[in-house]
Amino acid sequence: MEATQKTKKKDDKKTIKCVVWDLDNTVWDGVLLEDENVILKSEVVDIIKELDERGILQSIASKNNHEDAMRKLEEFGIAEYFLYPQINWNSKGSSVEQIAKLINIGIDTLAFVDDQPFEREEVAHTHPQVLCLDALNLEGMLELDVMIPRFITDDSKQRRKMYMADIERNQVEEEFVGPTDEFLASLNMTFTIAPATVEDLKRAEELTQRTNQLNTTGYTYNYDELDEFRKSENHLLLIAGLEDKYGTYGKIGLALVETGEEVWKIKLLLLSCRVMSRGVGSILINHILQSAKEQGKRLQAEFLQTDRNRMMYITYKFADFKEVDKQDDLIIFENDLTRVQPFPDYVNVQIG
Repeated sequence: MEATQKTKKKDDKKTIKCVVWDLDNTVWDGVLLEDENVILKSEVVDIIKELDERGILQSIASKNNHEDAMRKLEEFGIAEYFLYPQINWNSKGSSVEQIAKLINIGIDTLAFVDDQPFEREEVAHTHPQVLCLDALNLEGMLELDVMIPRFITDDSKQRRKMYMADIERNQVEEEFVGPTDEFLASLNMTFTIAPATVEDLKRAEELTQRTNQLNTTGYTYNYDELDEFRKSENHLLLIAGLEDKYGTYGKIGLALVETGEEVWKIKLLLLSCRVMSRGVGSILINHILQSAKEQGKRLQAEFLQTDRNRMMYITYKFADFKEVDKQDDLIIFENDLTRVQPFPDYVNVQIG
Protein backbone atom coordinates (compact mmCIF):
# COMPACT_ATOMS: atom_id res chain seq x y z
CA MET A 1 0.00 0.00 0.00
CA GLU A 2 1.41 3.35 -1.09
CA ALA A 3 0.85 5.80 1.72
CA THR A 4 0.98 8.76 -0.67
CA GLN A 5 -2.02 7.46 -2.59
CA LYS A 6 -4.30 6.60 0.30
CA THR A 7 -7.31 8.86 0.81
CA LYS A 8 -10.82 7.76 1.61
CA LYS A 9 -13.98 9.14 3.11
CA LYS A 10 -15.50 8.14 6.41
CA ASP A 11 -17.51 4.98 5.93
CA ASP A 12 -21.14 4.52 6.95
CA LYS A 13 -20.54 1.84 9.57
CA LYS A 14 -22.49 2.73 12.66
CA THR A 15 -20.85 2.50 16.05
CA ILE A 16 -22.55 3.07 19.38
CA LYS A 17 -20.95 5.74 21.58
CA CYS A 18 -23.60 5.85 24.29
CA VAL A 19 -26.22 3.44 25.65
CA VAL A 20 -29.23 5.06 27.32
CA TRP A 21 -31.02 2.90 29.90
CA ASP A 22 -34.54 2.96 31.30
CA LEU A 23 -34.72 2.03 35.00
CA ASP A 24 -37.99 0.34 36.02
CA ASN A 25 -38.02 -3.31 34.91
CA THR A 26 -34.87 -2.61 32.93
CA VAL A 27 -31.93 -1.88 35.24
CA TRP A 28 -33.92 -3.22 38.16
CA ASP A 29 -36.96 -5.44 38.61
CA GLY A 30 -39.98 -3.53 39.84
CA VAL A 31 -41.41 -0.02 39.64
CA LEU A 32 -39.77 2.37 42.09
CA LEU A 33 -42.86 4.56 42.52
CA GLU A 34 -44.87 1.52 43.60
CA ASP A 35 -42.29 -0.20 45.78
CA GLU A 36 -38.89 1.16 46.79
CA ASN A 37 -37.61 -2.39 47.34
CA VAL A 38 -36.74 -2.91 43.69
CA ILE A 39 -34.18 -5.59 42.87
CA LEU A 40 -31.10 -4.80 40.80
CA LYS A 41 -30.64 -7.02 37.75
CA SER A 42 -27.15 -8.50 38.09
CA GLU A 43 -27.03 -9.49 34.41
CA VAL A 44 -27.69 -5.86 33.42
CA VAL A 45 -24.98 -4.63 35.78
CA ASP A 46 -22.55 -7.01 34.08
CA ILE A 47 -23.45 -5.47 30.72
CA ILE A 48 -23.08 -1.93 32.10
CA LYS A 49 -19.62 -2.68 33.46
CA GLU A 50 -18.46 -4.34 30.24
CA LEU A 51 -19.69 -1.45 28.10
CA ASP A 52 -17.80 0.91 30.41
CA GLU A 53 -14.61 -1.12 29.91
CA ARG A 54 -15.06 -0.82 26.16
CA GLY A 55 -15.28 2.97 26.37
CA ILE A 56 -18.99 3.14 25.54
CA LEU A 57 -20.65 5.89 27.56
CA GLN A 58 -23.98 5.37 29.33
CA SER A 59 -26.88 7.46 30.57
CA ILE A 60 -30.47 7.14 31.74
CA ALA A 61 -33.87 8.13 30.35
CA SER A 62 -36.44 7.25 33.01
CA LYS A 63 -39.85 8.55 34.04
CA ASN A 64 -39.33 8.74 37.79
CA ASN A 65 -38.71 11.16 40.62
CA HIS A 66 -35.13 12.24 40.10
CA GLU A 67 -34.07 12.30 43.75
CA ASP A 68 -35.58 8.89 44.53
CA ALA A 69 -34.08 7.21 41.49
CA MET A 70 -30.63 8.71 42.02
CA ARG A 71 -30.71 7.66 45.66
CA LYS A 72 -31.50 4.10 44.60
CA LEU A 73 -28.68 4.11 42.02
CA GLU A 74 -26.29 5.34 44.69
CA GLU A 75 -27.54 2.62 47.03
CA PHE A 76 -26.83 0.01 44.36
CA GLY A 77 -23.37 1.52 43.75
CA ILE A 78 -23.83 2.15 40.03
CA ALA A 79 -24.73 5.87 39.85
CA GLU A 80 -21.22 6.77 38.68
CA TYR A 81 -21.68 4.86 35.41
CA PHE A 82 -24.30 7.27 34.05
CA LEU A 83 -23.57 10.67 32.52
CA TYR A 84 -26.24 13.37 32.43
CA PRO A 85 -29.10 11.11 33.63
CA GLN A 86 -32.49 12.36 32.44
CA ILE A 87 -34.85 11.26 35.20
CA ASN A 88 -38.04 13.29 34.79
CA TRP A 89 -41.50 13.14 33.25
CA ASN A 90 -40.50 14.23 29.75
CA SER A 91 -40.88 11.98 26.75
CA LYS A 92 -38.11 9.44 26.29
CA GLY A 93 -37.46 10.89 22.84
CA SER A 94 -36.73 14.34 24.27
CA SER A 95 -34.56 12.82 27.03
CA VAL A 96 -32.50 10.86 24.49
CA GLU A 97 -32.07 14.01 22.41
CA GLN A 98 -30.93 15.98 25.46
CA ILE A 99 -28.36 13.33 26.35
CA ALA A 100 -26.86 13.44 22.87
CA LYS A 101 -26.70 17.24 23.09
CA LEU A 102 -25.06 17.29 26.52
CA ILE A 103 -22.45 14.68 25.63
CA ASN A 104 -22.02 16.40 22.24
CA ILE A 105 -22.32 13.31 20.04
CA GLY A 106 -24.51 12.46 17.08
CA ILE A 107 -27.88 11.01 17.97
CA ASP A 108 -27.21 8.25 15.47
CA THR A 109 -24.52 6.94 17.84
CA LEU A 110 -27.01 6.22 20.65
CA ALA A 111 -28.75 3.02 21.69
CA PHE A 112 -31.86 3.07 23.88
CA VAL A 113 -32.86 0.18 26.16
CA ASP A 114 -36.41 -0.02 27.58
CA ASP A 115 -38.82 -2.78 28.56
CA GLN A 116 -41.89 -0.94 27.23
CA PRO A 117 -42.72 -1.30 23.49
CA PHE A 118 -44.53 2.06 23.58
CA GLU A 119 -41.42 3.88 24.82
CA ARG A 120 -39.17 2.21 22.26
CA GLU A 121 -41.61 3.02 19.48
CA GLU A 122 -41.83 6.65 20.59
CA VAL A 123 -38.04 7.03 20.49
CA ALA A 124 -37.80 5.15 17.18
CA HIS A 125 -40.45 7.40 15.66
CA THR A 126 -38.90 10.61 16.98
CA HIS A 127 -35.30 9.59 16.28
CA PRO A 128 -35.16 6.75 13.72
CA GLN A 129 -31.34 6.84 13.87
CA VAL A 130 -31.34 5.54 17.45
CA LEU A 131 -30.90 1.79 17.97
CA CYS A 132 -33.77 0.64 20.24
CA LEU A 133 -33.36 -2.57 22.24
CA ASP A 134 -35.83 -4.58 24.28
CA ALA A 135 -34.72 -4.69 27.92
CA LEU A 136 -36.41 -8.07 28.31
CA ASN A 137 -34.24 -9.60 25.60
CA LEU A 138 -30.66 -8.44 26.08
CA GLU A 139 -29.00 -11.77 25.31
CA GLY A 140 -26.37 -11.12 22.67
CA MET A 141 -26.33 -7.34 23.18
CA LEU A 142 -22.60 -7.33 23.88
CA GLU A 143 -21.98 -9.35 20.72
CA LEU A 144 -23.63 -6.82 18.40
CA ASP A 145 -21.07 -5.41 15.94
CA VAL A 146 -22.00 -1.84 16.89
CA MET A 147 -21.10 -2.59 20.51
CA ILE A 148 -17.63 -3.97 19.76
CA PRO A 149 -14.93 -1.35 19.20
CA ARG A 150 -12.06 -2.44 17.00
CA PHE A 151 -9.58 -1.53 19.74
CA ILE A 152 -9.93 -0.85 23.44
CA THR A 153 -7.30 1.76 24.21
CA ASP A 154 -6.19 3.39 27.45
CA ASP A 155 -8.29 6.40 26.44
CA SER A 156 -11.30 4.11 25.91
CA LYS A 157 -11.06 2.69 29.41
CA GLN A 158 -10.84 6.18 30.90
CA ARG A 159 -13.50 7.78 28.70
CA ARG A 160 -16.25 7.97 31.33
CA LYS A 161 -13.88 9.43 33.92
CA MET A 162 -12.70 12.00 31.38
CA TYR A 163 -16.29 13.08 30.78
CA MET A 164 -16.91 13.25 34.52
CA ALA A 165 -13.90 15.56 34.83
CA ASP A 166 -15.39 17.65 32.01
CA ILE A 167 -18.61 17.98 33.98
CA GLU A 168 -16.65 19.26 36.98
CA ARG A 169 -14.74 21.73 34.81
CA ASN A 170 -17.95 23.01 33.23
CA GLN A 171 -19.55 23.55 36.62
CA VAL A 172 -16.53 25.53 37.78
CA GLU A 173 -16.59 27.54 34.54
CA GLU A 174 -20.26 28.43 35.01
CA GLU A 175 -19.48 29.82 38.46
CA PHE A 176 -16.31 31.64 37.37
CA VAL A 177 -16.49 35.43 37.35
CA GLY A 178 -14.00 37.08 35.01
CA PRO A 179 -12.62 36.98 31.47
CA THR A 180 -12.51 33.65 29.62
CA ASP A 181 -8.71 33.83 29.30
CA GLU A 182 -8.41 34.03 33.10
CA PHE A 183 -10.53 30.91 33.53
CA LEU A 184 -8.51 29.03 30.90
CA ALA A 185 -5.28 30.09 32.61
CA SER A 186 -6.64 28.77 35.91
CA LEU A 187 -6.89 25.27 34.41
CA ASN A 188 -3.08 24.98 34.12
CA MET A 189 -3.36 23.24 30.75
CA THR A 190 -0.50 21.41 29.04
CA PHE A 191 -0.87 20.64 25.34
CA THR A 192 1.56 18.14 23.84
CA ILE A 193 2.37 17.53 20.17
CA ALA A 194 4.61 14.69 19.01
CA PRO A 195 5.10 12.31 16.10
CA ALA A 196 2.79 9.34 16.59
CA THR A 197 4.45 6.19 17.94
CA VAL A 198 3.41 2.58 17.49
CA GLU A 199 1.70 2.80 20.88
CA ASP A 200 -0.44 5.71 19.59
CA LEU A 201 -1.79 3.99 16.48
CA LYS A 202 -4.81 2.28 18.04
CA ARG A 203 -5.96 5.58 19.51
CA ALA A 204 -5.16 7.34 16.22
CA GLU A 205 -7.43 4.94 14.32
CA GLU A 206 -10.12 5.43 16.94
CA LEU A 207 -9.90 9.20 16.54
CA THR A 208 -10.44 9.00 12.78
CA GLN A 209 -13.44 6.73 13.33
CA ARG A 210 -15.09 8.64 16.20
CA THR A 211 -14.39 12.31 15.44
CA ASN A 212 -16.98 13.89 13.18
CA GLN A 213 -17.49 17.54 14.11
CA LEU A 214 -13.91 18.81 14.32
CA ASN A 215 -12.59 16.82 11.35
CA THR A 216 -11.43 18.55 8.18
CA THR A 217 -12.04 15.72 5.71
CA GLY A 218 -13.74 12.78 7.38
CA TYR A 219 -11.02 10.49 6.04
CA THR A 220 -10.58 7.30 8.05
CA TYR A 221 -7.43 5.22 8.28
CA ASN A 222 -6.90 1.87 9.93
CA TYR A 223 -3.98 0.80 12.08
CA ASP A 224 -1.87 -0.55 9.21
CA GLU A 225 -2.42 2.51 7.05
CA LEU A 226 -1.48 4.83 9.89
CA ASP A 227 1.63 2.75 10.53
CA GLU A 228 2.64 3.26 6.90
CA PHE A 229 2.26 7.00 7.31
CA ARG A 230 4.20 6.88 10.58
CA LYS A 231 7.15 5.21 8.81
CA SER A 232 6.87 7.19 5.58
CA GLU A 233 9.56 9.76 4.79
CA ASN A 234 6.93 11.72 2.89
CA HIS A 235 4.48 12.20 5.74
CA LEU A 236 4.16 13.63 9.23
CA LEU A 237 1.72 11.89 11.52
CA LEU A 238 1.26 14.03 14.62
CA ILE A 239 -0.77 13.25 17.71
CA ALA A 240 -1.77 15.74 20.38
CA GLY A 241 -2.73 15.35 24.03
CA LEU A 242 -4.14 17.65 26.67
CA GLU A 243 -4.23 17.64 30.46
CA ASP A 244 -5.03 20.13 33.19
CA LYS A 245 -5.35 20.28 36.95
CA TYR A 246 -8.52 18.17 36.84
CA GLY A 247 -6.86 15.32 34.96
CA THR A 248 -6.11 14.19 31.44
CA TYR A 249 -8.25 14.61 28.35
CA GLY A 250 -6.19 11.87 26.70
CA LYS A 251 -5.02 11.97 23.10
CA ILE A 252 -7.40 14.47 21.53
CA GLY A 253 -5.87 15.54 18.21
CA LEU A 254 -4.41 14.06 15.05
CA ALA A 255 -2.83 15.55 11.95
CA LEU A 256 -1.58 13.91 8.78
CA VAL A 257 0.68 16.05 6.61
CA GLU A 258 1.98 15.03 3.19
CA THR A 259 5.48 16.52 2.97
CA GLY A 260 6.33 17.16 -0.67
CA GLU A 261 9.55 18.72 -1.89
CA GLU A 262 7.94 22.12 -2.41
CA VAL A 263 4.46 21.87 -0.91
CA TRP A 264 3.24 20.39 2.35
CA LYS A 265 -0.42 19.39 2.37
CA ILE A 266 -2.56 18.74 5.45
CA LYS A 267 -4.56 15.65 4.51
CA LEU A 268 -6.34 15.34 7.83
CA LEU A 269 -6.72 17.54 10.90
CA LEU A 270 -9.04 16.62 13.72
CA LEU A 271 -9.71 17.43 17.36
CA SER A 272 -11.98 15.81 19.90
CA CYS A 273 -15.13 17.82 20.49
CA ARG A 274 -14.39 17.64 24.23
CA VAL A 275 -11.73 20.35 23.84
CA MET A 276 -13.83 22.68 21.72
CA SER A 277 -14.33 25.19 24.53
CA ARG A 278 -10.77 25.06 25.86
CA GLY A 279 -9.26 27.53 23.43
CA VAL A 280 -6.69 25.05 22.10
CA GLY A 281 -8.14 24.47 18.63
CA SER A 282 -5.50 26.56 16.88
CA ILE A 283 -2.43 25.08 18.57
CA LEU A 284 -1.94 22.00 16.38
CA ILE A 285 -2.54 23.89 13.15
CA ASN A 286 -0.22 26.73 14.21
CA HIS A 287 2.50 24.20 14.96
CA ILE A 288 2.19 22.84 11.41
CA LEU A 289 2.25 26.39 10.00
CA GLN A 290 5.42 27.17 11.92
CA SER A 291 7.08 23.89 10.89
CA ALA A 292 6.32 24.46 7.19
CA LYS A 293 7.64 28.02 7.40
CA GLU A 294 10.86 26.87 9.07
CA GLN A 295 11.34 24.28 6.31
CA GLY A 296 10.70 26.85 3.58
CA LYS A 297 7.69 24.98 2.18
CA ARG A 298 4.35 26.13 0.85
CA LEU A 299 1.44 24.83 2.94
CA GLN A 300 -1.87 23.63 1.59
CA ALA A 301 -4.75 21.82 3.25
CA GLU A 302 -7.62 19.66 2.08
CA PHE A 303 -11.14 20.28 3.31
CA LEU A 304 -14.08 18.03 2.51
CA GLN A 305 -17.37 19.30 3.85
CA THR A 306 -19.61 16.87 5.73
CA ASP A 307 -22.92 17.47 7.50
CA ARG A 308 -21.08 18.17 10.79
CA ASN A 309 -17.68 19.77 10.21
CA ARG A 310 -18.52 23.38 9.34
CA MET A 311 -16.50 24.48 12.39
CA MET A 312 -13.29 23.20 10.79
CA TYR A 313 -13.93 25.24 7.64
CA ILE A 314 -14.16 28.30 9.88
CA THR A 315 -10.99 27.18 11.69
CA TYR A 316 -9.04 27.21 8.44
CA LYS A 317 -10.47 30.61 7.52
CA PHE A 318 -9.51 32.10 10.90
CA ALA A 319 -6.00 30.68 10.41
CA ASP A 320 -5.66 32.74 7.19
CA PHE A 321 -6.07 29.86 4.76
CA LYS A 322 -7.43 30.91 1.35
CA GLU A 323 -9.29 28.73 -1.12
CA VAL A 324 -7.07 28.15 -4.16
CA ASP A 325 -8.81 25.23 -5.86
CA LYS A 326 -11.95 23.12 -5.72
CA GLN A 327 -12.29 19.59 -7.06
CA ASP A 328 -15.95 18.55 -6.82
CA ASP A 329 -16.61 18.67 -3.05
CA LEU A 330 -12.92 18.88 -2.12
CA ILE A 331 -11.62 22.36 -1.29
CA ILE A 332 -7.88 23.07 -1.44
CA PHE A 333 -6.72 25.79 0.93
CA GLU A 334 -3.33 27.51 1.02
CA ASN A 335 -1.66 29.63 3.68
CA ASP A 336 1.04 32.13 2.67
CA LEU A 337 2.68 31.74 6.12
CA THR A 338 3.06 35.48 6.59
CA ARG A 339 1.01 35.63 9.81
CA VAL A 340 1.69 32.60 11.96
CA GLN A 341 0.09 33.15 15.33
CA PRO A 342 1.90 32.38 18.61
CA PHE A 343 0.50 29.83 21.00
CA PRO A 344 -1.96 31.24 23.57
CA ASP A 345 -0.44 32.34 26.86
CA TYR A 346 -2.91 30.35 28.98
CA VAL A 347 -1.57 26.97 27.89
CA ASN A 348 1.83 25.33 28.19
CA VAL A 349 2.70 23.78 24.81
CA GLN A 350 5.25 20.99 24.71
CA ILE A 351 6.62 19.82 21.34
CA GLY A 352 7.94 16.27 21.30
